[in-house]
Amino acid sequence: MIEARGVSKLYGRGVYALQDLTLRIDKGEFVFLTGPSGAGKSTLLRLLLRQDVPSEGEMIVGGRNLAALTGRQVQSYRRSLGFVFQDFKLLQAKTVLENVAFVPRVLGLAVAQQQRRTFQVLKWVGLQHRMNAYPRELSGGEQQRIAIARALVNDPVIILADEPTGNLDPDLSLEIMNLLREVNARGTTVLIATHDRELIRRVGRRSLTLDHGRIVEVS
Repeated sequence: MIEARGVSKLYGRGVYALQDLTLRIDKGEFVFLTGPSGAGKSTLLRLLLRQDVPSEGEMIVGGRNLAALTGRQVQSYRRSLGFVFQDFKLLQAKTVLENVAFVPRVLGLAVAQQQRRTFQVLKWVGLQHRMNAYPRELSGGEQQRIAIARALVNDPVIILADEPTGNLDPDLSLEIMNLLREVNARGTTVLIATHDRELIRRVGRRSLTLDHGRIVEVS
């Protein structure tokens, strides 16, 4: 599903964010990406989102070399992904319903289909009763659930998450992880970047540790 083949990413004068990185994540896996700040976690996610391309090596997803995709192919590829941010990235002037429906609307789905998909994912994350609320009226845990609903509404094959529990307390963090485990149980591949090793221990899934752009531990 996801492969990095000798991937390096060079910034500036000899500064490598990733260096000769090789990894494989199979379809349907749930994997943590961990390591200290500056280890290369966010760079790897940017490559997977096709916001950037490797300086060396190949990033392969679903058999496709991401660097070789054309502009239109990049857009199509990104529609197969869901992304969850640490700071939620919710539109403050729009309701929960409008935030989640934004994705299917951009994809050009019919209004009835937009509404059906949006309500389905809100119900699944347990927040259909808050659909008319605004983000400022929600708790941090509720906002992250809405962010996950937005990531799921296009039925992605891969979910990428960058420190999705960074602003939450330990109990809420585990609640969000349990939700993502449910997503994974439905067949979606999940890759989560986090520095929280205690959370990784509690969830108990495979983890890849990065340091200075290299994988230094697999557990």
